[in-house]
Amino acid sequence: MQSPETYRRLVGKLNLLVHTRPDLAFAVQLLSQFISDPRIPHFDAAKHVLKYLNNDPNQGLFMNNSDDSTLHAYCDSDWASCPQSRTSVSGFAILLGDSPITWKSKKQITVSLSSTKAEYRSMRRVTAELAWLTRLFTQDPI
Repeated sequence: MQSPETYRRLVGKLNLLVHTRPDLAFAVQLLSQFISDPRIPHFDAAKHVLKYLNNDPNQGLFMNNSDDSTLHAYCDSDWASCPQSRTSVSGFAILLGDSPITWKSKKQITVSLSSTKAEYRSMRRVTAELAWLTRLFTQDPI
């Protein structure tokens, strides 16, 4: 088995790739949960992500040159998917026109007692991000 430091470095590098590869967001947040005490299955999962990257190295973001400046937001959540803590995972993507500009996949901090509550928390997170982006896009230029 490789050292925990090797796993931490690998997950850190994968975290950087998430900035240009939204398709990795869920897998990397899952790998990040085991950063303090990685086991062999976690190393195997990280290697699987590397194989996925190797199979399609040209995948990435495509920014379309469009006049559409509408923000579109999508969010979703599972319910109690973490077997250790019973917490849910939320994710969102926000597009400007048809180009993705921000996305996130993150384990919720508190346990949701229903799938509705987990979805509500996911909507709250994307709404906060939309509010921030709206302020950013509408403020006076410097």
